[in-house]
This record gives sequence, structure tokens and C-alpha cells, in this order.
Amino acid sequence: MTCRVIVADDHPLFREGMLRTIERLLPTAIIEQAGNLEEVLSLARSGAEVDSLILDLRFPGIKSLDVIKQLRQEFKRTSIIVVSMVEDIDVIDQVMALGADGFIGKNIDPAGIAEALMAIREGEVVVKYQTENSILVDVESTALSQLTARQRQVLGLIAAGKTNKEIAKELGISPFTVRIHVSSLLKALDVPTRAAAAAQFANDPSVDKWPGKCRT
Repeated sequence: MTCRVIVADDHPLFREGMLRTIERLLPTAIIEQAGNLEEVLSLARSGAEVDSLILDLRFPGIKSLDVIKQLRQEFKRTSIIVVSMVEDIDVIDQVMALGADGFIGKNIDPAGIAEALMAIREGEVVVKYQTENSILVDVESTALSQLTARQRQVLGLIAAGKTNKEIAKELGISPFTVRIHVSSLLKALDVPTRAAAAAQFANDPSVDKWPGKCRT
């Protein structure tokens, strides 16, 4: 079935790469490109309904994240997929809360981007990104030292037996953000469960054991 996809990014090379990816994934799709928000709105408001909008956050015409909310309200049946270099978990959390269907980091490998795009189109809520810190890891450091200060806070609270909801309340963040932190730290520690992560925390003498407090 033919569908309509808009790729909105002000970098021509990235747009071209994304276009080729979508052509492989959706051979019958009608793919259009936009270099600024005005072009996005003009395209989306004309012709057939847009199936998917792939949008960068750092994009001409976007002055605040409220644009995501406005797009969600106007194009209710369109999958809004943010693909960006942004790594700030609080920004990503806000993007999702405002109505995006998924967030994909631009530094994810092409196969990972393709997999995430298809998962979002099939109805999954996907947040997939890789921070610079998770790539540039000192091989001499302990596993726990790879974690960010916030991840260590979350892990300390997990080790204290807190639920995601309790952790969110303790740290003043949303449960959705907690889930992202938990997923990221499990991946960083290469463990399958919260219990295994908590065990590493308990057995590692290099990490401050005061849950909820950043190390200085």
C-alpha cells in the first residue's frame, strides 16, 4: 500500500541518506523532502494524508519544542519521528511527552535507524540513541564508572529496592525518563536485569553507595 513520508532536515546529505533508507524499507512510498518548518507545513497540509514525518529538532523554523505538540494536534494520524543529535535525556523525555511517536539518535548505525523506523511505524514507542560517553569508554575503568551521574543515582535507588515510580518521585523526573535511564544503564553494564545491575552496584567498592546523591 502506498504511503506518504516527509523527511524534514536542513542537511541535504542526511536527507538523501534517509530517503535511500526509506526507499529500501518502503519501496512504494511517496517520499518528500523539506528543509525548513514552513516547507513541512506546506507539504503536510496539501495532498494525501502524511503517514510519517521524520523531523530534526535543530531545524529552521523550530523555535521551541512546542512545535511537536502543534504538529501532533494538527496531524493526529501521522507518525512523528524525531531524528536528532540531541542527547539530553530531559529534552528527549519532553519531546515524547509532547506527542512524538519515537526518538532516534543520528549517531545510531543505519541498520539500527532502519529497525527503529519500522518499529515506530508498527506502533511501538521507540527511544533509541547512543551518547558520546557510551562510545568513548576508558577500557581501564570499572563497568560502573561508565555510568553518568544520573544513571548512578538511578542505580543506587534500584539497589535500595525502589520502583520506577518511586525513583521518579525521588529525583523529580518522569517515570518515562526513569525507564530510559534503566534501559541505558543495563546496556552499559551488559546485564539483563535490574537485580543483576544492583548486584554489581553492591559489589563494586569504587562507587558511592548513597542512593539518590551524585558523586562529587
